[in-house]
Amino acid sequence: MSTEHHETGIAIFWHRRDFRIRDNAGLFKALQCGLPVLPLFIFDKNILEKLEDDDDARVSFLHREVEKLSEEYRQAGSSLRVEYGRPLEVWQRLIDELPINAVFTNRDYEPYAREREDLLTKLFNEKGIDFKGAKDHVIFEKNEVVKDDGLPYTVFTPYMNKWKRTLQPVHSQSYSSENLTGKLLPSKALPFPSLASMGFRSTKLEFPPCRIDSSVLDTYHAKRDIPSIRGTSRISLHLRFGTISIREALREAQQHSEKWLNELIWRDFYQMIMFHYPQSAQRAFKPAYDAIPWRNDPDEFTAWCEGRTGYPIVDAGMRELNTTGFMHNRVRMITASFLTKHLLIDWRWGERYFARKLLDFDLASNVGGWQWAASSGCDAAPYFRVFNPQSQQEKFDPNYLYIKTWVPEFGTELYPAPIVEHKFARERVLQKYKAALSE
Repeated sequence: MSTEHHETGIAIFWHRRDFRIRDNAGLFKALQCGLPVLPLFIFDKNILEKLEDDDDARVSFLHREVEKLSEEYRQAGSSLRVEYGRPLEVWQRLIDELPINAVFTNRDYEPYAREREDLLTKLFNEKGIDFKGAKDHVIFEKNEVVKDDGLPYTVFTPYMNKWKRTLQPVHSQSYSSENLTGKLLPSKALPFPSLASMGFRSTKLEFPPCRIDSSVLDTYHAKRDIPSIRGTSRISLHLRFGTISIREALREAQQHSEKWLNELIWRDFYQMIMFHYPQSAQRAFKPAYDAIPWRNDPDEFTAWCEGRTGYPIVDAGMRELNTTGFMHNRVRMITASFLTKHLLIDWRWGERYFARKLLDFDLASNVGGWQWAASSGCDAAPYFRVFNPQSQQEKFDPNYLYIKTWVPEFGTELYPAPIVEHKFARERVLQKYKAALSE
């Protein structure tokens, strides 16, 4: 690389799931590299074209966050470059247009993101452009928390214990990227594509605020399983898209809630399962479970999707999801168990439906949760554990507060009879699982 090119060149910081200037590890690294930095975001056609709904709320959320981020950069005297297209084609065009010496980004551990990275690494290498990643989405990545023999953990509790032993004060420290904005490439505000130009329209759904409520964390251990109250943090959407730093979340957890800290560790755990075992996105983590003869009744699946199963706690959860893009975590377990165990419908059907509807959809956590419910995943519930929706309701919504919110016709003749009888469903799933796993 010639000195002349180096002196006149720029670095690009590529935002992907880190919509903030503050405490951004990859941006911090870029701003320290000695070149003026142009921030970039790409609305990825490869992802957007697979979405089924033109009012997909996550696209609206992303667009809103891009507007906010663009304004922050404008106030810092720079501008966010926003592109819409297939990343390889966008980068080929940018390389022809701009004197790019280096590209910085934060690492993503999902299979598609890694395939995209492999393609681009090849392109950048051919063009003599440095491509540097940073760890920003998790506290520990790759092989930072593994067993003594170097193999990844596949059971949560020993992973959690090693994670906590590995944790040092440095891991919760912020990166002061917001103090280095003088290193950005000076620029006037750049235009970016509208939702309509990308084939989408605005959602009517509301997004949870981008802040961690410490008073909720203080009572999290006692209230987190009660779906009728605001007992959980509701920041999973913001962790998913990096509008809140995981290090800020860690500091809040350390101060206010050991139980919530464990949930953040589950998040790291599932990210690393997806990293080490990318095939688990499509196939059972325990291969034997791919032999289960799923019934996959389309009418029963539709009844589950629409909240018409005749089990009020299940129906309340599905209607909450369909209406708000959110479902309480305890109810996610109940609805997932019901689909896979009571109806014997493939966990992948449910995982895809949640992927379509959840505002906070995160591939690693969604697949991990669904495989946990179906007993096919790492450290999953044993196959003979079948949630009884009635006893779950009696335990977590005894006064029907949650159910009455989402299923107002419950208790009237308008409410359907149960789609399947619990005892029969339990005996059926145990027999089917046992037969498939003993072959």
